[in-house]
Amino acid sequence: MHEDTHVRLQKFLADAGLCSRRAAESLIGAGDVRVNGTPATLGQRIDPSRDRVVVQGREVRGTPQARMTLAVNKPRGLVCSNDDPRNPATIFDLLPKELQRLRFFCAGRLDKDSEGLVILTTDGDLANRLMHPRHTIVKRYQVRLEEPFPATRLATLRRGVMIEGERHKVEYAALLNPQRDGSSTDLDVWMHHGKKREIRLLFLALGFPVKRLRRYQIGDFPVKGIPLRGGKALNPREIELLFSLPRSTPDAVGSPRSARSSPARSSRSP
Repeated sequence: MHEDTHVRLQKFLADAGLCSRRAAESLIGAGDVRVNGTPATLGQRIDPSRDRVVVQGREVRGTPQARMTLAVNKPRGLVCSNDDPRNPATIFDLLPKELQRLRFFCAGRLDKDSEGLVILTTDGDLANRLMHPRHTIVKRYQVRLEEPFPATRLATLRRGVMIEGERHKVEYAALLNPQRDGSSTDLDVWMHHGKKREIRLLFLALGFPVKRLRRYQIGDFPVKGIPLRGGKALNPREIELLFSLPRSTPDAVGSPRSARSSPARSSRSP
């Protein structure tokens, strides 16, 4: 009995380090991928040892990359993109030379003006798990506004606001160090999803422009202990923490329950 060596085309492209599975599906849908000279189709399975895969005129070899996952503390001013001609400075510039030969995926981006925890991985399956909407992964942010935000408006953040036909909302929000009048420029915000610039758009729609945005935790893994512009390689246990619910979770009315503090983790440049 022969072993079935066929794999889905988008997995093959991701494992080869070309792009994420989502991006591979987009390339296939756009007609940019050919298998043995024939346009590829979504969901197509191939035999990497026998089939010839060409993407945008370049043949893709089926040699898998070494699997590595990094937690990086991104500073402001860098984009989370492998190729952005308008913004030449990217988060991948933080990688040491010996890692820049690998194709890392950015599994959950931060915009150019935001900072904090970003996960880079060469593992296409892991990138897909972290980014797919069916996985409920809690991302936690410290938000600083230009004007104090009143406690009476917190419920609006959780209900959400329609912006260009799309609802933007958070799962949890709380004021940090509120003033006597029950307002603060600093908030703790939790989200499960995170559309492009969603937090900024939401607060702006309510009349409170964001001055600073920092992601400090994903799942139960915090950025604490990783210096700005630095990073650390994650072991399997730490990778699974990304999918764990935080040990401090909001209760039914949106107030966080007390929990053990997360242990500090040692770090080094990635």
